[in-house]
Amino acid sequence: MGSFACGLLLLGATLAAPVSRAAAFLLPPIPSFPPYCQVFSATSAEDSPRLSEYQCDFIRGYLNQNHPDLLRDLATAFTSHGPLARRRNAMTRGSYALDSATLAYVDSTGASFELDVSIASRGRAPVLHRETVGIDACVDPACYRAYPHGRPEDPRSSIVHEENPTAIDTFVRRFNRLCHLVGRPSITGKMLTLGRQLGGERAGLLDNLFLNVVPHGREVRRYFYGMAAEAVLNAVQRCGNGQVTNRMQLTCLFPEMNPEMDSYRIGTLLELVRNIATVIAEQNLRVRVCVQGSMGVGIFTGTPKSLSGVSTLLNRMDWQSEEGERNAGMVGDYVNFGNVGSEHVMDTQIDADGTVLQEQDDVFLLLCPQSMVGVDASIVEPLQEMVKAAGDRPVILLNPSLVDRPSSDGQQGVRGRSERIAFAKSFQTIYHMRCLYDSSTGYFPILGAMLKRGPGEPWVAFRRRDYAQKQGEAYVPVFSMEMEPDSSDITKAFTSDD
Repeated sequence: MGSFACGLLLLGATLAAPVSRAAAFLLPPIPSFPPYCQVFSATSAEDSPRLSEYQCDFIRGYLNQNHPDLLRDLATAFTSHGPLARRRNAMTRGSYALDSATLAYVDSTGASFELDVSIASRGRAPVLHRETVGIDACVDPACYRAYPHGRPEDPRSSIVHEENPTAIDTFVRRFNRLCHLVGRPSITGKMLTLGRQLGGERAGLLDNLFLNVVPHGREVRRYFYGMAAEAVLNAVQRCGNGQVTNRMQLTCLFPEMNPEMDSYRIGTLLELVRNIATVIAEQNLRVRVCVQGSMGVGIFTGTPKSLSGVSTLLNRMDWQSEEGERNAGMVGDYVNFGNVGSEHVMDTQIDADGTVLQEQDDVFLLLCPQSMVGVDASIVEPLQEMVKAAGDRPVILLNPSLVDRPSSDGQQGVRGRSERIAFAKSFQTIYHMRCLYDSSTGYFPILGAMLKRGPGEPWVAFRRRDYAQKQGEAYVPVFSMEMEPDSSDITKAFTSDD
């Protein structure tokens, strides 16, 4: 069954609708939390990949076997029976009851599915109705009281489709939206695992990363470097098409990248930067890697400890850019270095004869921009000036910390705080990976991870689980959301007793 077989059990089942196989997940459910309702943009059914008969069969069997209550909620929220039951039961409770619902059919395009809904009226035998539910359906207004998360004022936006997604990945993501609308987010993680088992490609993290062990293995670091670089390249391409804002941020905080931990390794940060910059340069785009300089006034100046010496190391590290090497001539042409500030934004310079003296920078990669405690200067002001000077060119912040820090004269106090917060929120997350820990025990052991693989992809929380006899570990998804979950969402997911 593959690496994600941890926590899964395949069961034969006899269901209302005949199926070949069914699956039962042994993962504990998590309690409800407010959904982040999203609507997929329309695509042509002819151009979309299709679900196989086996995948449709398996989905049908799994949901009928393991989640009958979810199917009943879907029938109530997205068919005419929910509003009808509300009207008929207004005066006499129990006169019209939706007893059960089973999944009878899944369309191979993933655009809809059919439910067999059992309706019991007072004094009459139950009657079976076949109802069709669109995968992009919205909750009927008459059912808002029962399903308040389905109200249109809840956050909604079109989901950007992945590049060449598999049919099962697309279906699972759209189905998870329905789970949020009816207040059953605990099922979203199980659906991701189901999608992985049925051939999905974008659902999980590698097994046996062993992030609790530092220093990490070389292959582990390369795995995260590649994932982050792929997300950046995807975001830059989408920015050129107007699909992503030019203000972007990338967070990568596995233990060797977390400056708050003893395991922090500056070399890992530099290797990540080199990988990202090289991938951008290979697309014939010029990238400027920027590190903030000293901040403050007079003798009260300083540089964040986590960035001490980084500018020098960037220039000294091996970029394979010498003559005869793999990236010959890259540094100084396609990769350049600078500080945070508008004066380091290079535009094309042409002399009177039309000769290009200076090529413009196409992409700006800023390393860990942050303010400092006790220094009367915020990084926000020079960063704002740099973003303004860059115009519509991509500005990417790597592991930023744009929160205010205490300063002696209150410069980072109340004055201008709302503007600084708004500026920080204007950066769109294109990649996010961080480990999750038990706050009562510190940073180890790792409980799980939060991952957003790229722009337009969902946020997924994973629980780390050990194999029997400590033969390995797996990261099992526990929930998926289209917007960044807050701390309470994550806490509920990892403290559930269900």
